[in-house]
Amino acid sequence: MNALTEALQISKLIKVVPRSRNLEALLLFFAAGLNAFEIAQIQLSILEKITTDLFTYWLPPIAFAFLLHLILRRRASEADPLILPIAVVLNGLGIAMIYRLDLATIASGGAELFGVRQVMWTGLAMAIAALVILFIPSQLFLRRYVYVSMAVGIALLLLPLVPFIGTTINGATLWISFFGITFQPGEIAKIALIIFFAGYLVNRKDSLAVVGRKILGVRIPRGRELGPILVIWLASIGVLVLQRDLGTSILYFGLFLVMIYVATGRAFYAGIGVAMLVTGGLVASRVLDYVTRRFDAWLNPFDQNNYDAVGGSYQIVQGIFGMANGGLFGTGLGGGVPQLVPLAESDFIVASLAEELGLIGFFAILALYFLLVARGLKVGFRHNDEFAKLMAVGFAFVIALQVFVVIGGVTRILPLTGLTTPLLAAGGSSLLANWIIIAMLLRLSDSAADRQSEVPSR
Repeated sequence: MNALTEALQISKLIKVVPRSRNLEALLLFFAAGLNAFEIAQIQLSILEKITTDLFTYWLPPIAFAFLLHLILRRRASEADPLILPIAVVLNGLGIAMIYRLDLATIASGGAELFGVRQVMWTGLAMAIAALVILFIPSQLFLRRYVYVSMAVGIALLLLPLVPFIGTTINGATLWISFFGITFQPGEIAKIALIIFFAGYLVNRKDSLAVVGRKILGVRIPRGRELGPILVIWLASIGVLVLQRDLGTSILYFGLFLVMIYVATGRAFYAGIGVAMLVTGGLVASRVLDYVTRRFDAWLNPFDQNNYDAVGGSYQIVQGIFGMANGGLFGTGLGGGVPQLVPLAESDFIVASLAEELGLIGFFAILALYFLLVARGLKVGFRHNDEFAKLMAVGFAFVIALQVFVVIGGVTRILPLTGLTTPLLAAGGSSLLANWIIIAMLLRLSDSAADRQSEVPSR
């Protein structure tokens, strides 16, 4: 009888624990094993032995991942089970490649290492993601701070222009510096602006969608309804001119266009927005020297003048050669020479991974991003609350746009922009922002499931 009683209690416990969290736990164990294998393969390939450094680069991110999992079990039990494991796999793969590049730097006598720093930033970012899940109960909490988010977003965008704390790196004024620690506030600004865009567009949805005169069968919005697009466009041009950053400029304007299209369902806004974006880009390519150099390096990378120029096409060409060296199956982790590409740990980490994992590995990484974005969009489309829907779409799209622009630059589909690959590339600011986005998608997916369960069946 005791055995029967215990069996019944176990069956009841299984029913209480959400299946989504059990699936998440299983996938996290797989992610942990995969990340450990990556680091071990790198050590065997380069050091020809496995050292205790494996635990330095593997254990902290996995420990924080399972801590997040336990918090989700208690505070967001219906959250999407795939989002966290995908993020852990991508983050762990990025740490493994940065560690591999550090070993190459040490072998050549260099001293600038990024691996341990990336592990520390990952731990901090995942801890803040846990706090987001713990202290933001639902999207209704954020809706009370829509205009506060606008003020915070604008302030963070302008912060690098403040004297004494603003820092210019590689020609772009995007960073602030305190006691030798640099941080890019624009990464957090995009989260605040997504919250503001979602709140603003929900409040103005009807007037943006149905008000205006019809000209040749097309309803043209009133001038004041077009004002927000003009303001965001001017702000994007301001980022391009004052902060000398093409990627962030494209990111903010593209994000707003997608959110206004989803809110209103009107292709007119997307059409006029794309026209404004293309016009601004063409004018900038003729007026601003650094944009002109980017376009020249993109269109004629093998031209000797562009190849030898400072900030020219050398980086692009080396990245192309590296990916070609990888072929279909890659050289294996630790078997290539990705350190020959400038900024291989940040801007060109995708090229580094493509060289050592090959075209198949490159497509696998793209598939992970595709699945992550698809799950984010699914969260938005399942949600009954318009504010939450727009936020989820905004968060998913900002990841998708960054991946498209970065990989487009590395493969010469687009000019280089300076954006970083989410969760993969070295950089604390980007890691922090993207883990907050992951936490927000988890929170929104949980509230979407709750609202679905509240809808009475017919």
